[in-house]
Amino acid sequence: MEIPVYNLDGEITRHISVSEQLFGVPVNEGVIHQAMVRQLANARQGTASTKTRSEVSGSSRKLYRQKGTGSARAGNRRSPIRRGGGVIFGPKPRDYRLDMPRKMRRLALRSALSAKVGDGELKIVEELNFDLPETKRMARVLEAMGAERSALIVTGEPEANVIKSARNLSGTKTLPASLLNVLDVVSYKTLLMTESAVRKAEQLWGQIPAGEEDHASV
Repeated sequence: MEIPVYNLDGEITRHISVSEQLFGVPVNEGVIHQAMVRQLANARQGTASTKTRSEVSGSSRKLYRQKGTGSARAGNRRSPIRRGGGVIFGPKPRDYRLDMPRKMRRLALRSALSAKVGDGELKIVEELNFDLPETKRMARVLEAMGAERSALIVTGEPEANVIKSARNLSGTKTLPASLLNVLDVVSYKTLLMTESAVRKAEQLWGQIPAGEEDHASV
């Protein structure tokens, strides 16, 4: 599969061959959705907690006698219907984590990247050689690529000047290729990858291990 390579002015300079096993597989939207749900669930802390009537502080004495007062019957001040009382069916700490087979996780990422290629939203650029952090220069690069509104910038390795140049631009995020994930790929309109990032991704996920071939089109 041939994909064009752009310079920083948005001009096509050449074409490179990329792995069809990573950028050209049939898109499986169901697996992509499952991977996104899993990633969002695993990001939840699950630390929300409330106190029941047995855990709040306060006297356990009945507020007043059962009959003869002309008021509704009342228990102690820990009752959930009273201010400062316990909470009924409130949240307690829990684990939201979801599991997903590795084969499906890999397929979801391949499908997300292939969808970007199919929609023309993957742009491969020459290396982003920033000697100094330059937000204006990064903004010009994104504008030249038509990605000024929403872009995920992926480099081969973490590059401090690239990260600093993009961090103040709204709708923009930078990642090293080793941290590429389905949620970020789907969440941003344009996927901007350097050539070294493409090769790193191919090295990590481009080769389908034995036993996964049957799942490539699940």
